Amino acid sequence: MKVLITGGAGFIGSHLSEQLLKEGNDVTIIDDISTGSIDNIEHLKESPKFRFAIETIMNQVVMDRLISECDIIYHLAAAVGVNLIVGSPVRVIETNMMGTEIVLKIANRYKKKVILSSTSEIYGKSNSIPFKEDDDRIVGPTTKSRWSYSCSKALDEFLALAYHVERKLPVVIVRLFNTVGPRQTGRYGMVIPRFVQQALDGKPITVYGDGRQSRCFVHVKDVIKGVIKLANYPQAIGQIFNIGSTEEITINDLAIKIKTLANSKSEIQYIPYEKAYAIGFDDMRRRVPDLSRIRNLIGYVPKANLDSTLKEMIEYMSFKNQS
Repeated sequence: MKVLITGGAGFIGSHLSEQLLKEGNDVTIIDDISTGSIDNIEHLKESPKFRFAIETIMNQVVMDRLISECDIIYHLAAAVGVNLIVGSPVRVIETNMMGTEIVLKIANRYKKKVILSSTSEIYGKSNSIPFKEDDDRIVGPTTKSRWSYSCSKALDEFLALAYHVERKLPVVIVRLFNTVGPRQTGRYGMVIPRFVQQALDGKPITVYGDGRQSRCFVHVKDVIKGVIKLANYPQAIGQIFNIGSTEEITINDLAIKIKTLANSKSEIQYIPYEKAYAIGFDDMRRRVPDLSRIRNLIGYVPKANLDSTLKEMIEYMSFKNQS
């Protein structure tokens, strides 16, 4: 197939590009390198089936040409990371909403299937654990920019589903939960690469809040395989799927685990949210997906456990530090 990946030079996009090339597809990515990196895709440039456009998805002329030439679009381009969400809310809202609008509008022109990457942030502050795809959403007030990402991605989903229902555009929505693996950085607040780097440097491992908030981390390769499989299932069209792991851990225990696995002498420090982000910052206390829907359709079960994923991240980042 001829595949177009928006945000393909990002952490997840680069792994998706790699896997799709391995499966024999022609892969074109578009990325403005605002949060992605050329280094993530350098090893892919040798393939004659790989093309790369350094351009924003806001350029409708370029997007029209690329979408007209492809068979399927994996729309990953988005402004992500808590640091970016709190510090640059205009960029987050415009990139996520306007970018997705352009992708869907042009995809509909040519009736190309769209796999829309969404987020566990959709569920907001809900206490209904585990999160099911049809659960109600509970988010904070508009005066707290922290919730702009959740709401912008919710509007992306509404628009995608509207295109499907009203205009018969084939769309599949995947809500990604705390994905981790090589090539991920702590630049925008991603917790595992940040903790690992601090542990390797012997610097304090900084836990925001009281550390009792919990997350379920999943290896990027498990996510990529699930996304690709969903893209190939006609029954997935018009549906939303959680993709992640149900192996839950508190951020405090995560810091201790990383310190131990890295043989680090780093101390663990606790920083109030208002110092780490902004006054009145809200966080989700637990984030656990219900994976029944994706498991029932494609048999999805994540293979990598947290310990093996963390060991891989420590080895990867140790190697990067030395190179």
